[in-house]
Amino acid sequence: MTVKELIDNNIFELVNNGGNGDTVITKPFACDLLSFAMSKASADCAWFTVMGNMNTIAVSVLADCACIILCEGAELDEPGMAKATQQNVTVFKTDEPIFEAALKLYNLL
Repeated sequence: MTVKELIDNNIFELVNNGGNGDTVITKPFACDLLSFAMSKASADCAWFTVMGNMNTIAVSVLADCACIILCEGAELDEPGMAKATQQNVTVFKTDEPIFEAALKLYNLL
């Protein structure tokens, strides 16, 4: 599944379109500890987290994640939105718990 297909699927609300629609999502990755995500997130994963700030965007870029899905109703703050726009990071959000959201994507892959 590509990022564009995930956008078109509408299972998560799009917060920022990073313009990387052709990127193939390899797997879901769930983590809220930024240092752990920096070392363990694999390239082109969909990162599920509740951390909606500019540091999350920075780690996503370093780890080369396909996209970020903010869960549990978490919002991307203003500096995070500016960073996501600047760094071309696709961000979604959902009210669902992390496990259920990641499982939903896993079942689509």
